[in-house]
Amino acid sequence: MIKNTLYRKSKETINISIATKYLKSSEAFTIVELLVVIVVIGILAAITIVSYIGVTSRANAVSAQSDLSNISTQLKLYQTIYGSYPTIDPATKCPTAPIVDNTYCLKASSGNTLVYSTYHNLDGTDNLQNFGLSVKNNNASYSNNATDIKCPIGFIVVPGSTTYGTNDFCVMKYEAKQVGTSTTPISTAAGLPWVNISQTTAIANAPNTKNTDGSTCTICHLITEPEYMTIAQNVLSVASNWSGGVVGTGYIYSGHNDNVPANALAASTDDTDGYFGTGNTTGSNQRRNLTLSNGEVIWDMAGNVYDWTAGTIGANLQPGLTGEVAYAWKEWNNGSLLMNGLPYNSQPASTGIAGITWNTSSGVGQFYSNYGETGTRAFMRGGEWDNGGIAGVLSLYLFRASSYTGPGVGFRVSR
Repeated sequence: MIKNTLYRKSKETINISIATKYLKSSEAFTIVELLVVIVVIGILAAITIVSYIGVTSRANAVSAQSDLSNISTQLKLYQTIYGSYPTIDPATKCPTAPIVDNTYCLKASSGNTLVYSTYHNLDGTDNLQNFGLSVKNNNASYSNNATDIKCPIGFIVVPGSTTYGTNDFCVMKYEAKQVGTSTTPISTAAGLPWVNISQTTAIANAPNTKNTDGSTCTICHLITEPEYMTIAQNVLSVASNWSGGVVGTGYIYSGHNDNVPANALAASTDDTDGYFGTGNTTGSNQRRNLTLSNGEVIWDMAGNVYDWTAGTIGANLQPGLTGEVAYAWKEWNNGSLLMNGLPYNSQPASTGIAGITWNTSSGVGQFYSNYGETGTRAFMRGGEWDNGGIAGVLSLYLFRASSYTGPGVGFRVSR
């Protein structure tokens, strides 16, 4: 009996040992099995992410379109009741004129950015018989006078301006660059600006720009004066572009213009590094990038190198003093020096922005003109790396003809 009992216990021990060994071996995965599982999970995750991004993009577009439709209807109701479209408080987005009515405050859905503007008369007063409205959500941008915009690589969307008669459009985020001897302008942070190019050649080469899909952007063109002023008006109205954090308080950042270093600079892909290459930091006017009202960022609107626009001005039409026969730098706030005005509503007063002194201390730059000029001259904008306070988003140089080339003059393409 004792012998049989010992035999049974010994046999049970052996069986348990074998079972334990089997369980341990069956719980383990081989490296190949683990890799297969990881690959499968990765594929499923990729499919899920792509699907999610697609759904999110469509949702963003639908949200922006819905807001555009609803807010447009709301504005039309206001116009029906009060006889004109309202001017809007930028902070509250509520009507301030002709009648204050908070029932018609403009509200965008979460994640959407709303830009509203009224048209302006040539004297800068509001023309409340029409309005401009755009709604943006990430890459989906819709307006009451333009469809969803698809920009080429390196371009950003600029909200249109009723002041300058522009719809939403695309513009190079960076000053145009050249690869080798190519005649195709590109917009990229790397590399120095394409300089030693005339306005005439810039106009000719702009349509060589490539779309995102690699096709030629035949409708791309050298930025026009109304387009340039649309951008200037926009960035001037954004508080974060001003050193004081309020429009007109302190100065608007005027880019690389202190001649340190004494040359043009490449840009950065990091939009938080606006002082890239300047050796300066927060607290300096040398910040090179400015933010638009839709959250887009543009580099080197001021300083670095001058940029041609497509604008020209004819004989004896330049702003200045009667009888003037020599070129000189002038402040924008000297009304007596703006005898002729400027084409394309290119003077600061046309922006309709209040509270800015429009002189060197505000960072907007100066203009160089000669009332007695008898030739046609082309528009050069922004200033260059050694211009100091002369440079700024409104800096304008009217001394050169369209054929001029120089190491401090580049350009920017829009579409």
